[in-house]
Amino acid sequence: MDRAVVSVSTAELSSWLRKPDLMKFPYAAVVREYHHVGKHFVPPELLRMLAEARTLLPSLHGPWPHVHTLASFLDTALDKPDQRYDYPTYLALSLLQLPGPDDPLEQALFARPRCDRLIAQLVADILAFELAAQDGRTTLLPRMRPDAAVVGKRYRHGLRVLRPVLGRMALDSGLTEVGPADQARQACATVRGDMSFAERRAMKLSVLPVDTVHDEYLFLRVLQAFETTFALLSTHLRGAIAALRQGEVDRAVYFLDGCRDALEESGPLFSMLATMQVEAFRTFRQFTEGASAIQSRNYKLVESLCSMPDPGRIDSQAYFSVPDVRMRVLAGQETLDEACAALLGSGVPEPDRVRLGAAMESFARTLARWRQTHYRVAVRMLGEATGTGYTQGTPYLAAVRDLPIFRTLQNGAHTNGNGNGLHTNGNGNGLHADGEAVLEADTETRRAP
Repeated sequence: MDRAVVSVSTAELSSWLRKPDLMKFPYAAVVREYHHVGKHFVPPELLRMLAEARTLLPSLHGPWPHVHTLASFLDTALDKPDQRYDYPTYLALSLLQLPGPDDPLEQALFARPRCDRLIAQLVADILAFELAAQDGRTTLLPRMRPDAAVVGKRYRHGLRVLRPVLGRMALDSGLTEVGPADQARQACATVRGDMSFAERRAMKLSVLPVDTVHDEYLFLRVLQAFETTFALLSTHLRGAIAALRQGEVDRAVYFLDGCRDALEESGPLFSMLATMQVEAFRTFRQFTEGASAIQSRNYKLVESLCSMPDPGRIDSQAYFSVPDVRMRVLAGQETLDEACAALLGSGVPEPDRVRLGAAMESFARTLARWRQTHYRVAVRMLGEATGTGYTQGTPYLAAVRDLPIFRTLQNGAHTNGNGNGLHTNGNGNGLHADGEAVLEADTETRRAP
């Protein structure tokens, strides 16, 4: 497609600007134009009109959720001309309204169902896009479409993610078909039928690919699902820390087990990601410079809530890329490591020490395997190319995949000098990524084309 000759109609937006109404913003027309050319190639006239619409936000009246949606959408749509394009705006995270570190701790118990809904919607949307493309019902992102065999793998891996989530949502009874494509259709219909108007609109507005390559849709949605998973983890870790502070080991173990389960269930997302065509990924990736997973606020929250990062890491690009998280760390954000050590120092019954140690180690091993799988997928897609967030790319991932997760257990079974430490696996190496183990899903990842 010759983007130079694409004619972009701005009639609907022009009409809205003459008589702005919060409830009538032409989202569909704007998204259609972005999808037609890719965010990187949106004509200056449309960008100018969107910037004008943004100046009108303070004068628009209406329900706050609608104001927030329009402000978030314009924030995402105008990131490139504003020269503040980064990972959160590329993924339109403000439109997804994930749990955050400033949410009341009382909400931690409800974070799982909240994130389940979003993950179900994101993964079902991937499947719906693939089904529409296979059926010839969409012209969205037409370049470099994958073949039927690859799409079939995406159906199977997506359903692996959806089944436990839909089970908790009591929406799995309708999955009666046997074939992956037919079952994917059922899953999409089931999820869509359960969505509110606001949820449907968030799905429509939160995909603004930089190019028109088919696989970028999958890439965006999988990364959004991972961000949702890590937002859940950070919320559960905060809940575990609060529980240990109050001496409630049972509740802390509940949250830690929830962290482990959420990470394990995210494994098939890597398998989905590994079905991306390498050439397709490298084609659209050239227009994502400035956006990198090193800017993932949710991942850094998880890392820094587990244990205090070394000074060298805090004062590196890893944390300079997430300044708000860095400030939390420097301000003395409590970690699970610290809460655990404090509890041990107060004297804890042996059964509680064993259960807490087992829960921490189980989660830590799962996170270490997640890092390893992330690295392997990145190597396959990137090779030795540099990262898009002004990072070193895969060499950076190789360097950080073995960072310790919990220091309380790092050096063996006893850590507080009086025999009241936590027992791990008896050899003191339970909490380091071993460089070999990977998520079970990575077997499929390495076989994927």
